[in-house]
Amino acid sequence: MRKVILDTETTGLDFRTGDRIVEIGCVELIGRQLTGQRFHAYLNPGRLVADSERIHGLSDEFLADKPKFAEIVGDFVNFVRGADLVIHNAAFDVGFLNNELGLLQHDGIEQLCGEVIDTLRLAREMRPGKKNNLNALCSEFGVDNSTRQLHGALLDAELLADVYLAMTRGQNSLEITFDSPAAGSVADVARRRQPLVVVCASEAELADHARVLEQIGKESKGKCLWRDLEGVLPA
Repeated sequence: MRKVILDTETTGLDFRTGDRIVEIGCVELIGRQLTGQRFHAYLNPGRLVADSERIHGLSDEFLADKPKFAEIVGDFVNFVRGADLVIHNAAFDVGFLNNELGLLQHDGIEQLCGEVIDTLRLAREMRPGKKNNLNALCSEFGVDNSTRQLHGALLDAELLADVYLAMTRGQNSLEITFDSPAAGSVADVARRRQPLVVVCASEAELADHARVLEQIGKESKGKCLWRDLEGVLPA
């Protein structure tokens, strides 16, 4: 039941061309409740942030004295180990994290964590053909993102946690109770139903029925199934 909602900020779009992580933000979710536990780190990427600064607002000067990924990897691994990860556009973040872990000869996300839940994929299934970025989902599900002026890993992880809970609301509410049926349930309707009235056939109707059976018996040469069952079925 433990999930970690995770987001990263990077120097660019492709770790294969040398881009690195500059920020990691994680919040913990247990039993669909935010616990208040979080992991957050700004990182010195060992390269210039270049044009990515306009996305996340983190300058080379700000990141110059921040730790390298190798210095925080132990704390990060301890925080995410064994948890399911909830990530928006998971392939992007997992690719960068696995690159950082791989440079340190460390196990990848697939070995450290359980399931990776991609909220972008979930959103596309729920809202095909619509914008499904984080701002659009906050608007769709009533999550207040008024403080989000730039991308920020911790803030975006906190917003994504609320979006994920809203997107999956009701999935864990399939409990069955027999103590107090809800109004309008089958049991409730049965209690309010009037007593069943049994109407017996009159003497004339019974006589007509007997005549019909007699006619069927003659035409079928004694093979009237109803007559055969009369001696077997309870009155």
